[in-house]
Amino acid sequence: MIDLQKLEKCDFEIFKSWITSEDELFQFAGPIFSYPLTDDQLLRYISDERRIAYKVILIETKTVIGNAELNFEKPLPRLSRILIGNKHYRNIGLGEKVIRKLLAKLFLELNYTKADLNVFDWNKAAIRFYEKVGFKINPDVVVQRNFNGKVWTTLNMIINNDAWQ
Repeated sequence: MIDLQKLEKCDFEIFKSWITSEDELFQFAGPIFSYPLTDDQLLRYISDERRIAYKVILIETKTVIGNAELNFEKPLPRLSRILIGNKHYRNIGLGEKVIRKLLAKLFLELNYTKADLNVFDWNKAAIRFYEKVGFKINPDVVVQRNFNGKVWTTLNMIINNDAWQ
């Protein structure tokens, strides 16, 4: 149903079209980008050897519908910047397929035993979604970020290979 392929420069316009505000960009990407997104920012993003940025493709139509990232900045790999950008394809189960494909890459192909992700504490739907897949909140890691005069609290969620399978 979906495939993950490396994000390329030819995908930048569609990627930029999914982000329509500074708040959306911060929710999706945290502080690594600034609004509005530019090709230069995205070029640095896909060139960063600590990240593998993927486009999410709907196989039947070859339509690019989202983005996902595996991040290797720390010893524990992180799932990051996951977005079903095309709103028509949200809430129909594709996000779970993306997460499961990312975890399969980490656990089966790359032989990691754990992975994590971050989610804002107010994003209850995303937290429930990640828990459904097998992630659990890590109470030892909570980060607060200031954004436009507001404090956004990030929760860390972790999964191990056993919970995923």
